[in-house]
Amino acid sequence: MSVVPSPGWHTRTEIASQPDLWTVALERAATGVPGLPVPGESVLVLGCGTSFYVGTAYARIREDAGHGTTDALIASELPRLLRPYDRVVAISRSGTSSELLDAVRAARRQQPGIRVTALLGEQGTPLADLADDVVDLSFADEQSVVQTRFPTVQLVLLRAALGPSGHGDDTDPAVLAGLPERGRSALAGTLPATGIRQLVVLGHGWGVAIAEEAALKVREAAGQWTESYAVGEYRHGPVATCGPGTLVWGLDAVPTDIVATVEAAGGRIEHGCGEPLLELVRLHRYAVELATEAGRDPDVPSLLSRSVVLPEAAS
Repeated sequence: MSVVPSPGWHTRTEIASQPDLWTVALERAATGVPGLPVPGESVLVLGCGTSFYVGTAYARIREDAGHGTTDALIASELPRLLRPYDRVVAISRSGTSSELLDAVRAARRQQPGIRVTALLGEQGTPLADLADDVVDLSFADEQSVVQTRFPTVQLVLLRAALGPSGHGDDTDPAVLAGLPERGRSALAGTLPATGIRQLVVLGHGWGVAIAEEAALKVREAAGQWTESYAVGEYRHGPVATCGPGTLVWGLDAVPTDIVATVEAAGGRIEHGCGEPLLELVRLHRYAVELATEAGRDPDVPSLLSRSVVLPEAAS
């Protein structure tokens, strides 16, 4: 007789697998990843949802590392006229998202000579057919609808592939080499108490995109009221919603003035360690705990599917 997995089993298992897969990503980056942008190329990164947030983080890291102009756009919001680019990087776990496929085709129509690199979980998909180069990330693909390990493995690979830049820890080989072990600690460490009414995630730099991704995970898995902001922007209006039951979670240490304001309003603070991916792992775990508390199954999120294929594209 087959055993039916408990609610959230797939999601929890995939969350727990991240450090081991980060090691695989680091090994692959060390041997070179054909098709990734080279220094000096002007790059457009396209994605939807989680893939857009990954692309936004990568764009900031690549530019900060001095590798060249890197923009990230939501695939469904492509402007009428693109700036000139040497390469499009299209990110998709499924390779079937209608809006991403349409955006790649539109970029090609505008700039016929542009090269397209696809970062894919599923191979042999429509996006692979459109691409000049495919980065095979099937080793990090997931059964769960809510993405966890696929985006974090991508970011580890992309950061490592950039090489040392001398501009901080984002691409430092020693820092990256330590991520898997630190990830295991993030999986084993304590989490803030649940029972909240509102979660606010704060980041800075490329961590702003990771804060947005973390908030998305909590919404998807738990249906929880969750917001995300650049740290400084929280002062400029959003703090007005803070009150008893609010948890403000910084990917870094939260500034003292924000701590004082939140605590005076009856909210709580969770200070992060400063490495966005490690805090994202903790927030993955927290999302599952919130889902369980709400009686939801993280493996079966409400109203969501693995890929958004629009009716006209499916016909």
